[in-house]
Formats: sequence, structure tokens, C-alpha cells
Amino acid sequence: MQVYREITPVTEEDFFFIQHHYKPDFDYPIHVHPEYELNLVLNCEGERIIGDSVEPFGPLDLVLIGPNVHHSWESSPSFQADNAKVITIQFREDLFGETMLRTKSMHCIFKMLKDSKRGIVFSGETLIIAIEKLEALSKLPSNFQSTLLFMELLNFLALSQEQRMLISEGFNQRTISIHSKRIDRVHNFLKDNFTRPVSLKEVAELANMSESAFSHFFKRSTNKSFTQFLIDLRLGHAARMLLETQENISQICYACGFNNVSNFNRLFKKHKGTTPQDYRKMFFATPNKTPSQFINRTA
Repeated sequence: MQVYREITPVTEEDFFFIQHHYKPDFDYPIHVHPEYELNLVLNCEGERIIGDSVEPFGPLDLVLIGPNVHHSWESSPSFQADNAKVITIQFREDLFGETMLRTKSMHCIFKMLKDSKRGIVFSGETLIIAIEKLEALSKLPSNFQSTLLFMELLNFLALSQEQRMLISEGFNQRTISIHSKRIDRVHNFLKDNFTRPVSLKEVAELANMSESAFSHFFKRSTNKSFTQFLIDLRLGHAARMLLETQENISQICYACGFNNVSNFNRLFKKHKGTTPQDYRKMFFATPNKTPSQFINRTA
């Protein structure tokens, strides 16, 4: 898969950089950059690619993307650009120092920035209010007032309950953030063993808990059942193998811990919305244009 590296306009002198695009062409190929990005798309519809997530979007779409997460928005063929616009904020990964992020007042923002490595999409009332804040921010000069509004926006988004992560756990295992040492120990075990059969009994013993107690504890900690978490981990790894290797579907199926190809195809389509074969074809489509701020690299 061809993934392009964007050379962003963010400099060391910028607290953040905001761009307002009217009538966007949506000609960006799948790309990455080392900065965080908050991207708002208005009055458009199409398909959004964030990591291994491929979803339709429109007419309002707001996503926060962490550093070096590949992404792209593509408008639908019938899209008319007359009323469409995009507001994009980019800021450096090292903008906030570790000491600052660890303070109580920054805890929610710290967690959101960590979660953004799996891509976060916002919805509901949060989306509506965020649009107002972004519109206001785009009209301000780069000064202390705009910095305060930017921080207010981040805090508002971080406190929202109307958010959803897009990238599955296994696609980039380094992005998983779990705040329990016991669950973290289980997760590290799963990362090393998901390619083989793993039983609930085995991981419950690792956590020194009964199966029933562990199931409830795991669900509270991760918001997923143990079985679903393991499936997502395997599917995320499978998605990455589909993009980064030439191995066939059967080889990938068994390499990711699934015991038969039919079950693998069924689960992949259920969770990704397409078959493994079509998923691979979709990502290997060659972009029509490559804007000048991109350099070519291979994922």
C-alpha cells in the first residue's frame, strides 16, 4: 500500500496551525504526519479512512487523529463542492510536556490524546458545539486569545461522552491504553499469544481471579467482553497483514488465531463492512493525484 507523508505547515513557533478550506477537492491520498490533527468536514459526504477503519461520513464529520496514523477523506462521486468546507487544526506531538499532561487539570486531555492514536470521531451535541468553537477559532489571529480558545476546545472534546474510537485494538498494538495493571498484564499476554487458542480460564488464572469475576472485571475495564476484545485484536492484526504483506487470505486467517477461513471471512465482514479480499483491494487503489506537500513512502 502506498502511504504518503505530509509535510505540514506547523512550525516550532506555532502553538497550533489552523486551515480553512472552501470547496475542497478531497484529492489527498492516504497519508500520515507526526502532528495531531483535528479535522472537521462540513456539507459533504463520502468515505473516511482512519487506520483500519473505513466508514461513510457526512454531512458533518469531526475526527481527532493521533501522530502517524494514516488517514484520508474521499468524497462520493456525486458530491458537489459548492457548499463544502474543511477546517483542520494541526499541532505538534510535543506541544504539551509530560509534566503538564500529568497534572490533574490536564488528565482528560492527556487521555484523549492517547486515545487519538486509535482515531476518535465525535457526534451529537458535542459535534454541534465543536463546530461553533472551530468556526470562531478559524477567524481569530494567532494570539493568546486563540490559544485559550484552542485549549477550551480540547478540554470540551476530552470531557465529551459522545465520542468513539475508530481503529481496532490489534491494528496498532502500541496504541492500546488500559489503566489497570491487572488488565494490562492480561493484554500483554494476549498480544504475545493471540495467534493461538486462548481460553477464558487461562487468562482468568493469569489475573488470579475466577472466570466469572474476571469476565465482569474485564468488561468494566475495557467496555468489551473478553471474547470480543480477542476477536478485535485478531481482526486488527489481520487488517494490518492484508495491507503490509502479500500473504493470502488463508495464511492470514491462521496466522491471526482464527481456526477456519469461513469464520474469519464472516467476522471480518461483520466488523469491517467488507470481505478481507475487497478490503485489500480498496486500500491498494492508486490515488489519482498527489499534492505537492506529500512525499511518497510505502507502509
